[in-house]
Amino acid sequence: MVNKQRMLDEFFELVKIPASTRKERQVADVLLAKLKALGLEVKEDDTGSKIGGDCGNLIAYKKGNVAGAPVVMLSAHMDCVEPCTGIEPVLKDGIITSAGDTILGGDDKAGVTGILEALRLLEEKQLPHGDVQIVFTVAEEGGLNGSKNIDQSLLKADFGYALDSSGAPGEVIVMAPGQESILVTVHGKKAHAGVAPEEGVNAIVVAGKALAELKQGRIDFETTANVGLISGGVATNIVPDQVELKCEARSRNMDKLAAQTAHMKETFETVCARSGGKATVVVKRAYNPYVLEESAHVVTTAVKAVESLGMKAACVGTGGGSDANFFNSYGIPTAVLGVGMSKVHTTDEFIKEVDLYNTGELSLAIILQAAKK
Repeated sequence: MVNKQRMLDEFFELVKIPASTRKERQVADVLLAKLKALGLEVKEDDTGSKIGGDCGNLIAYKKGNVAGAPVVMLSAHMDCVEPCTGIEPVLKDGIITSAGDTILGGDDKAGVTGILEALRLLEEKQLPHGDVQIVFTVAEEGGLNGSKNIDQSLLKADFGYALDSSGAPGEVIVMAPGQESILVTVHGKKAHAGVAPEEGVNAIVVAGKALAELKQGRIDFETTANVGLISGGVATNIVPDQVELKCEARSRNMDKLAAQTAHMKETFETVCARSGGKATVVVKRAYNPYVLEESAHVVTTAVKAVESLGMKAACVGTGGGSDANFFNSYGIPTAVLGVGMSKVHTTDEFIKEVDLYNTGELSLAIILQAAKK
């Protein structure tokens, strides 16, 4: 039912627009015009000013023609990871890639394109549907800061879907982890490395001893931990007195998340003290986990929509966070849908042409399914 050439052209148009995190103004203006042209009421919130960005989230609303139907939200994020300037999309043998040393931007322009196509088909074919809310977020990459700071008073949906996963259309993410951000500062004692190294306590070495005892990586099937950034030291002739580590712990189980976080905090504090240093550990909740029952309306609607297209539905869990984590915390049951993006966040990113089209088909099918009595 989708217009394949139109979807392909629009996807190519959108990925060519630079959309770095907190610099989404250009693509937001394009999407604002497209949504208004489709007759939607569109508002931009003040998230940009809250996070130091150049624009806010776009929240649009389309009135339905079926009385009593639930309000369905479809969401995707506008920003991309780097490098996303100068993207030249290429279609070859049914696979869309970038032509050069950039990402493709299917994360998440594939989701955006699918949503726009569904809206056009509703209008062109005058199909029966309930009210539809569209949310295009900023700053999803690097912390979900768009959805975290969204104007919640503008959200009117009964349930929703974030089109933002690497699985093929038909995959429904019903479980996702919460995350703790863990900032560790290891303190040692400064000394001249050539004259009196024995008078110093090397903070980098102390941190290394703690890292050697740290449980990290894959902890179990629903829990992970990672040390992602480390910085410290001034010069090779100075025993460093401070080093900073940025870590995280994730789990779909709150008890396991708490246990892993406590282990990391205790390990740094205990080992550093034992080695003559000191660790200051600051833990901050990045986002909460969510679990959707497979009998929940948001899940059954998606499954029926998938099956109506002759595709196989699969309800799965993930180890990644998304805007859905915050939407669920706001009381809007939200599942994440696979759109087929692959090798995201790398210059090898690609998406199958058929998955792009199926994302449009599924977006429409969900809206239609939600309106059925």
